[in-house]
Amino acid sequence: MRKSAIFAVAAAIGLAGTAVPAAASAPDPVTVQLNQDTAVLHGQVNAYQRGSDPNMAFAYCPGAKAGTATFSSPVLAFSQYFYGEMVGVKATMSAHANLVPGTKPGSYPLTVTCDGKQQTTTFTVPAAQVSRVPKGAAKAGDGSLAA
Repeated sequence: MRKSAIFAVAAAIGLAGTAVPAAASAPDPVTVQLNQDTAVLHGQVNAYQRGSDPNMAFAYCPGAKAGTATFSSPVLAFSQYFYGEMVGVKATMSAHANLVPGTKPGSYPLTVTCDGKQQTTTFTVPAAQVSRVPKGAAKAGDGSLAA
């Protein structure tokens, strides 16, 4: 008796015998990022890491291979491209990303061209840390502060 009541309600609202069409699955969009977060270090995505060797550009570009997909940025030089699935980040290509000397702190574009289509993100370059220790500064572990 329950089945017939449910069928009657479904028929009344027009659901009986209605086939639900399968949703067409759209391909995953092309993505691009600079660096990746890890289990230990967070906040690295789209932030240039000074002193980190190397910074990496990643892109998800299905079917990416040499000659069909490249990175570009006005302040980064790319080398050592790799094409293939990555472990730990959704990407099908990567490249070492080195900061062009003289780049000022700020926000800059990172673009991947993938099979004729472009996807761009913005990454930040932080200010450089002090590059020289002031004269007379204490040195950690040398005993200069021992009493």
